[in-house]
Amino acid sequence: MLKKLLFVSFIFFQCILFAQEDAWVYFVDKEDVATALANPITILTQKAIDRKANHNVAIDERDVPVNESYITQVKNATGILVLAKSKWFNAVHVRGTESDINDLLNLNFVSSIDFADDGLNMSPIQINDDMNKFEVEDALVDFDYGNTQNQVEMINADALHELDFTGEGVTVAVLDAGFPNVNTMGAFQRLRDAGDLLDGYDFVNRTADVYAYTGNTHGTKVLSTMAGFIQDQYVGTAPDASYYLFRTEEAEHENPVEESYWVEAAERADSLGVDIINTSLGYKGYDNPNYSYSNSDLDGNTAFITRGANIAFEKGLLLINSAGNAGASGVNAPADAQGVFTIGAVDLNGDYASFSSQGSAIQPTQKPDVVARGAAAYVIGPDNVIVQNNGTSFSSPIMTGGLACLRQALPDLTNAELMQLVRESASQYTTPDYFLGYGIPNLGNALATELSNQNNELTEFKLFPNPVETTLQVLFPDEVENANLYIHDILGKLVIETIIQPFQPVDLQQLSSGLYLLKIQAEGVNSKSLKLLKQ
Repeated sequence: MLKKLLFVSFIFFQCILFAQEDAWVYFVDKEDVATALANPITILTQKAIDRKANHNVAIDERDVPVNESYITQVKNATGILVLAKSKWFNAVHVRGTESDINDLLNLNFVSSIDFADDGLNMSPIQINDDMNKFEVEDALVDFDYGNTQNQVEMINADALHELDFTGEGVTVAVLDAGFPNVNTMGAFQRLRDAGDLLDGYDFVNRTADVYAYTGNTHGTKVLSTMAGFIQDQYVGTAPDASYYLFRTEEAEHENPVEESYWVEAAERADSLGVDIINTSLGYKGYDNPNYSYSNSDLDGNTAFITRGANIAFEKGLLLINSAGNAGASGVNAPADAQGVFTIGAVDLNGDYASFSSQGSAIQPTQKPDVVARGAAAYVIGPDNVIVQNNGTSFSSPIMTGGLACLRQALPDLTNAELMQLVRESASQYTTPDYFLGYGIPNLGNALATELSNQNNELTEFKLFPNPVETTLQVLFPDEVENANLYIHDILGKLVIETIIQPFQPVDLQQLSSGLYLLKIQAEGVNSKSLKLLKQ
């Protein structure tokens, strides 16, 4: 009898729950658009304005905030709960009965309504996907020292670190499910001491306390792969970047309002001048199956969050997203977007991880774009303990950190150019597939290639950095395959003699600090001689 009562109660609860619909309400216009565009500092930070100018991105009406008077009137409407807003779409996300939501069309400033349940928009009902985006990420194992070496070296991000490109000056926004203890735990002490842990906001609970425990620690682990640092034990891929933390995911439930939270957070990131967004989230199936997306919907243009991601890319943001953990079931939104750099997962040997979501011909571009380690990746939990977890949730931020370092090294490239440079550096660029995309990138080679391309028809050797700490990079003239390198101390003693090749860094770690004379010789090319300062 008790089971029967519980079952009846459950059905009753579901009926009440699904009687409440989610929808996007779009407005006809905005307030004082011309004035705002004439004075962009009133709606954007100077950093955002500068970033847009650097990437030739126009400031337009989409940057102007939503009319707050419109939002207030919607809030005051019968039976309506406003959950999120979007200036890019000039819309709000609401919840209420179908009837109450449709009544909003009586407001003269409402242009249209789009229900999350496509059936209410006279479209076919879509299929639910029961895959929990966090389901395969719970495989903890014992701590092992030296743990991040494989996941950093796999994409050759260490080559960027050795050149002092560690993300300094690059701002990353992390949109995720929860960031407990980031403001207190030891793994982020270095980040806090440097002033690189910036603002944060919880869009789900509408509070600035983004560090409170809300039932999920996913965001803390994601952040650790980029920004974590424990001396001699753990180094993230961009330990010196700056980070905003935005909670947009309520992990206990799946509802399309999370897409709206994401868009709202992306808009704030844009306004703050953020350079890169990492999202280790994806959306396809919802608690209410009427809201779910079908495979054919993941076409790079349909999902609200996907359309928002494409606008974010137009606005000059570099968007990096996990492919998802659905294997052959395919990528989720917004990983299907053309403007998103989608990251799949491999294991420590560089082999495809079976859970990594596969692309398909439905997406308008190759998905995934590239891959990084996501099987048994090393992360740091909120208890400051290093563990291993599975998921593209971690291959994405590992790659994001690497791209933050590459962005620091190549600040003048557009995001599209940077993404293509990384694709071309990957292990199977000429033979991409739906498992690994273009493969495993080599970020060190990507940097060297771009610097070489910037010196068209290079006729002499170029060296950087100088002064040097540990590793010297040498750009070769066209068609030169090897060269002899000699380094003498100031007394004329030969201390290094070696043969070097293109894209092969010269390890100077054992060289004592001081001033040296360096010479490079190769057949058919003028010798290069210069003073080299070893720090």
